[in-house]
Amino acid sequence: MSDSPGALLLLPTLLGESAPERVLPGETLALARATTVFLAENAKSARAFLKVIAHPQPIASLAVTEIGHAPDARLFDEWLAPAVDGRNVALLSQAGCPAVADPGAGLVARAHQLGLRVRPLVGPSSLLLALMAAGMSGQRFRFVGYLPQHRQALIAAIGELERASRGEETQLFIETPYRNERLLQALLEHARHDTQLAVAVDLTTDTERVLSLPISGWRALPAEARPALARRPAVFALMAAAVQLPAPSGRGRTPTSARQ
Repeated sequence: MSDSPGALLLLPTLLGESAPERVLPGETLALARATTVFLAENAKSARAFLKVIAHPQPIASLAVTEIGHAPDARLFDEWLAPAVDGRNVALLSQAGCPAVADPGAGLVARAHQLGLRVRPLVGPSSLLLALMAAGMSGQRFRFVGYLPQHRQALIAAIGELERASRGEETQLFIETPYRNERLLQALLEHARHDTQLAVAVDLTTDTERVLSLPISGWRALPAEARPALARRPAVFALMAAAVQLPAPSGRGRTPTSARQ
C-alpha cells in the first residue's frame, strides 16, 4: 500500500431532476468535482450526474467504471487500486446513497480491509426521507426491498408486513416504478382498514408528494386525488394499528379480530 492512501468516497447522487445545490451540500459537491475516478452502478447515469454538477474536467476524460447491480468481488482490488496509490475514488449509485438498498457494501468492506479511509458523504436517501415524512416509528424500522410479484405471495407478504409492524416497527418497501399502481391497489384490497400507509413520490423534486393515511382513508380518496405513481420513483411505508382485543367476556374465550 501507499504511505498516503486515498479514500473511498461514498458519493450520493440526485433522486430526480433538481438543482444539485438544492439537494447536495457544498462539501459533497466540491469533493465530487475534485475527483476523477468513479465506480458507478451505471456509467451512463454517472456521467449525466457529473455533467449536471458541472464537473470542471471534460466528462470523457474522467475514469468511470461500471460495476453493475452485482459487483464482481474478484475486481474489487483492481477498482480500488487508484485509492491504494493515493487518489480518491468515488462510488456512485444510480440515485441516492451508495450501498444503501443499492450495490457497494462488498466494495466498502474490501476498502476497510485494505486500510483505506471510507468517507460517507451527505446527500439524499429516499428511504430516510420517506420515513421522516411518514408519521410512523423512526425508532424501529425495516427496509424489506421489493415485495413478491405473484399475487398470492404478494397478499401473504402484505399480511406479514402488518404482523411485523404491530410491534411499532415501520416497514419500508419499494417497487419498480411501472408496477407502483399495481402494488398500491393490492395494498388497498388486502391490508386492514386501520393500517397506516404512506407513499412518497419524486422526493426532493418539484413534483414531490407524500401522503400518509389509514387504508380506509386511501380507499375513500377519489382516484384523481391519489398521487400519480405510474413510472415515478416511490417509497412505501406501512404500520399496522395494534390489534385491540375486547375485554374478556367471562365465558372463557377471547374473540379474535377479523381482517377488514
